[in-house]
Amino acid sequence: MQLQISPSMRHVTVLPGKGVRDFIKVKGTSRKLSYKMVFYSLLFVTFLLRFVFVLMAMDTIEGETECSSLGCVGKKLGPRIWGRRLESTVPEEIYRVLEEGKIEEPERGSDIPQTLEDFIAEMKSNRSDAKTFALRLKAMVSLLEQRTRTAKIQEYLYRHVASTSIPKQLYCLALKLAQEHSTNSGARLRLPAPERVPALVDPSLHHFVLATDNVLAAAVVAASLVANSVQPSSVVLHVITDRKTHAPMQAWFSLHPLEPAVVEVKGLHHFDWFTRGRVPVMEAMEKDRAARSQFRGGSSAIIADGSEKPVVVAAKLQALSPKYQSVMNHIRIHLPELFPRLNKVVFLDDDVVIQSDLSPLWDIDLQGKVNGAVETCRGSDKFVMSKRFKNYLNFSHPLISESFDPNECAWAYGMNIFDLDAWRKTNISLTYHHWLRKNLKSDLSLWQLGTLPPGLIAFHGHVHIIDPYWHMLGLGYQENTTIADAEKAAVIHFNGRAKPWLDIAFPQVRPLWTKYLNFSDKFIRGCNIRA
Repeated sequence: MQLQISPSMRHVTVLPGKGVRDFIKVKGTSRKLSYKMVFYSLLFVTFLLRFVFVLMAMDTIEGETECSSLGCVGKKLGPRIWGRRLESTVPEEIYRVLEEGKIEEPERGSDIPQTLEDFIAEMKSNRSDAKTFALRLKAMVSLLEQRTRTAKIQEYLYRHVASTSIPKQLYCLALKLAQEHSTNSGARLRLPAPERVPALVDPSLHHFVLATDNVLAAAVVAASLVANSVQPSSVVLHVITDRKTHAPMQAWFSLHPLEPAVVEVKGLHHFDWFTRGRVPVMEAMEKDRAARSQFRGGSSAIIADGSEKPVVVAAKLQALSPKYQSVMNHIRIHLPELFPRLNKVVFLDDDVVIQSDLSPLWDIDLQGKVNGAVETCRGSDKFVMSKRFKNYLNFSHPLISESFDPNECAWAYGMNIFDLDAWRKTNISLTYHHWLRKNLKSDLSLWQLGTLPPGLIAFHGHVHIIDPYWHMLGLGYQENTTIADAEKAAVIHFNGRAKPWLDIAFPQVRPLWTKYLNFSDKFIRGCNIRA
């Protein structure tokens, strides 16, 4: 290549040449080179070198997603001019190593970095290549992931044990009340008093039903219900318990009357319907108890399974909870038979607290439906209010997938209005037991735990959604709930493992429950039950 510059310095001509030497050969007159020619030649070479430098610099920049027009030209032309690859292979090498099969489980005492600081220090000192970097990073993350999984499973196991065991304070309270029942005639009063018995079947009054074997929980529900009622004289509370808890329960409400409200305490053995013959709920519970006693080999087998995620392990542990084997948890499905002369009741769980007058519930038109409930798929708290049928039922089973919509909104037990007259015109109870038998035959594969899944099925098409103000959920598993939020609801529900009478209760919301206990009471104080 030849570069010709005219004597007047006005024209520069580039002609093909034989090589690099001809490229720098300048043809002109025989006179000496002028300073102007040298100046412009240097200026041209300087510009050319700067352009080449920019091309090389832009080509070496990694990870640029947006570039100027000159930068883009450098990235496109640089590799072609200088024979370099367009992009570095370092990220691909790291991705390849990270995506490879699972590495071997690290041995105890291995030299795997324990923290991010150790990892960074090792990389700086060894100046490792990309493959070593990826391998060490993967080993460290796998080790930390394994430790995190173990810690989470241990946490779920401890919570399972804490939530399923009877605290010694509650055990103490039941024993002291049982002793009081046997020695003090004042603890054996007939509830209600004979002159108040007609109120038990008076349809003009507001009837509430509470089924529980927990005396302390029943005391809080009853006290909060009456304390927040505008007309306590219109409140009738029917407390249903089992045979072993009947004496302590009767002793408590005999010694702690809630007049002018009416309180009835009955054991299941006191109901004629329950003792006449075969009771479907009892038959189902006996079979269910036998099946769950061997469910997945018990808690030891569940914990030993290293392939499951911690949240799955938690769900399987919860399926072993004794409360799901308690008849108190299933008895609500027989409310029409238990109260044949009532037309409407509000059913309360024993882990709720009433914070407002509930008499307006009787003014709600259920529009022919049986069950008035709060739905649980809409709300500001996405952790609590995001429950649909697919969260409770196993839609991989054809019996479920062929019958229900997985995205249908679920609703909540805990505070429900039941129209018993409308209920008696349906086959809800029979449907409930029919699906319980199907679940037992399928080895508990339709759903694993609780009374809500069969309730969702049995009451399907019979639910009227009420305002969420009436029932706030999640205080037993949503630790981010504040007192300010909870105080806005008419009924708060401590559903979940962190029951307010347990030490694992969330401290910020527990005072909403404890404020309805009198800690100067001799039974409360004698059993060391503290706020």
